[in-house]
Amino acid sequence: MRAPATPGYLAYHDDAAAGLPVAWGGALYERAVAPRSTLPAAAMRPAYAACATMIRAHSASFYFSASLLPPAKRQAVLALYAFCRTSDDLVDGAPARGLSPAEAELALADWAVRCRPPHPAHGESAPVVLAWADTRRRFHIPQALADELLAGVRMDISISRYATWADLWIYCYRVASTVGQMSMHITGAIQRAATNYAIRLGVALQLTNILRDVGEDARQGRIYLPLADLARFGYTERELLDGVINDRFMALMRFEIARARTLYAQAWPGIAMLAPDSRLAVGAAATVYAAILGRIEENGYDVFTRRARVPNRAKLALLPRVWWRVQRMEGALRG
Repeated sequence: MRAPATPGYLAYHDDAAAGLPVAWGGALYERAVAPRSTLPAAAMRPAYAACATMIRAHSASFYFSASLLPPAKRQAVLALYAFCRTSDDLVDGAPARGLSPAEAELALADWAVRCRPPHPAHGESAPVVLAWADTRRRFHIPQALADELLAGVRMDISISRYATWADLWIYCYRVASTVGQMSMHITGAIQRAATNYAIRLGVALQLTNILRDVGEDARQGRIYLPLADLARFGYTERELLDGVINDRFMALMRFEIARARTLYAQAWPGIAMLAPDSRLAVGAAATVYAAILGRIEENGYDVFTRRARVPNRAKLALLPRVWWRVQRMEGALRG
């Protein structure tokens, strides 16, 4: 399928396969074992603390899940997420700062240069840059994955529509599945095959974000839901941008929610391939984010005027079920 050659439109075609992002699982570890993690040097603690404060304020679900990791892994995962969050905010916040697309490109490129060296430049004081460099060194996170993530963030500067699910998958892979693969260097994996499951979980998480933020994105002129899916249910771009909720829109949302839930189900077996002290945290992240889908349904699919949230009390209520599921998984592994 080829889309019209209009600005801000990503089209999928047969020869695109050569440019698809790759899974980096083959080089994930020299041995399929969990990394030995130690707490960062005392001098780095303020930088890590600043990352934790940022995530606690802006990403409550992620912070809740990360809190279930051992301290060293938790600090590193929060530094990774702070790097991702700051990269994303550079692009998403560019219009509010009066930046043109070209200026947003330059800002992102400058950020990428600052974040690339394993030892930040003399005089660098940004906590996220410092903590991220320390995390990359200590956990041997491949730069190629960070570069792929930034390539995905850059897509938001020029692309505001996706023709098909295959197109959106590329975007989700770059901005979310790469994060899952980087996280695995921190959380640890006992099998390299966990990479394939991390990719599915990343896409599921990003699709959940997209469904929750349909209205917010529409106000910025963006439509992430594949246009082929809109057409399938007879729902138009104009209706989406106007926030119209009708039977066609609800059918579209039910379809996308079912797709996300299938991805979560496909990803869950990979949690058994992670280091034992990381399984509960990753299982909680998957379960809490999947619960957002249920909140969307409870809100009558109103993603234009209501933001689907999972309150802390509800997150805590989910933990026993997650713990029990992880225990059953570990029992099966021992058996």
